[in-house]
Amino acid sequence: MSEQSATPVVPSFDDESEEGGRKLAIICSKGNLDMAYPGLILANAALGEGVETHLFFTFWGFDIINKATMGDLKFSFVGNTAMHLPGSSMGIHHMLGALPGATAGATAFMKKQIADLDVPEVPEFLELLSASGAHMWACRMSADMNHLTEEDLFEGVEAIISASDFIEMTDGAQLLFI
Repeated sequence: MSEQSATPVVPSFDDESEEGGRKLAIICSKGNLDMAYPGLILANAALGEGVETHLFFTFWGFDIINKATMGDLKFSFVGNTAMHLPGSSMGIHHMLGALPGATAGATAFMKKQIADLDVPEVPEFLELLSASGAHMWACRMSADMNHLTEEDLFEGVEAIISASDFIEMTDGAQLLFI
């Protein structure tokens, strides 16, 4: 081993940096209902704290900003081995989600829980974030794979960009991958 060691890079998340403030980059890669909300909620919290916020929608996360799918995201407990009823530790076997109507029922139940907390549905949440100054970007590769253009996407999406462009524009940001 070399006696020289690399100096670790430790990001600073102080309120003000030399570049003018904190920056958060959230990569939204999943488009099911239960995976759409974490990124949107974290973006909203960051904006409320005055943090410059960028969301990058890629792969199935494109469903969150696709006009054709954004209002009809689903929740399924197939594959979710941690699934249980709210307030209970009794698990629900994830394979029960394969039964007819299970996804529709689970989606309706989750939407009701979210509405009961006065959290807006995904399209309205995107409107709120856009009006609050969130920067929303669509992944070029995902757009090409799905044959989508900017006209197919939520109006608050600023552009379809490459992953490299996103990395460059969010230089120094705290990064979350969802």
